[in-house]
Amino acid sequence: MRILFVGNSFTARNNLPGLLAGLAGARGIELEHRLIQAGGASLRQHLNGGKALAALATGGFDVVVLQEQSTLPIKGPERFRESARDFDVAIKEAGARTALYMTWARRNAPETQQALTTEYAAGAAELGATLVPVGLVWERFLATHDEPVLHDTDNSHPALAGTYLAACVFLITLLEQDPVGTDVPVKGLTPGTAALLRQSAWDICASF
Repeated sequence: MRILFVGNSFTARNNLPGLLAGLAGARGIELEHRLIQAGGASLRQHLNGGKALAALATGGFDVVVLQEQSTLPIKGPERFRESARDFDVAIKEAGARTALYMTWARRNAPETQQALTTEYAAGAAELGATLVPVGLVWERFLATHDEPVLHDTDNSHPALAGTYLAACVFLITLLEQDPVGTDVPVKGLTPGTAALLRQSAWDICASF
């Protein structure tokens, strides 16, 4: 599978695409990936910049993952939906499918997850896109676990545990694979912590 990720530091931090590729490899799936990102970038900025569309036009991608600026679906939902629509047209013309990467609420504003969930889910439903509900899984995990910490020290970006949990959700929803038992070592995570995150991702996604 070839995946193009379009987003910002929420996707780039801790190398989410690489973690997903490692999990996929443990399930016998070869995953090639490319990341186009800029710090704090919105989907509209990526559309205007042209780099993502140029990469898409070269063809060969199976899936394009879109990650909006972290608070824009709350502050400017129509802009988010419009940008997703415009990207979706180009993605379908290139013979690929769209996936929306639902991100998470900031640590000091957990109540905003509901709006993020609503907007990403509505956008995916409108486009017939795959919804990767990372933010929703984070919310469920944090409701019952104090450790490991998912947010980085800025209370916004993901810590390594948060990115690994996200990668497990991608494996489940995008590749339709179970992460439980994929014992690929991850530098910075103990085997026990990684196993907890894999099992939690599977259990939470199965409960939806």
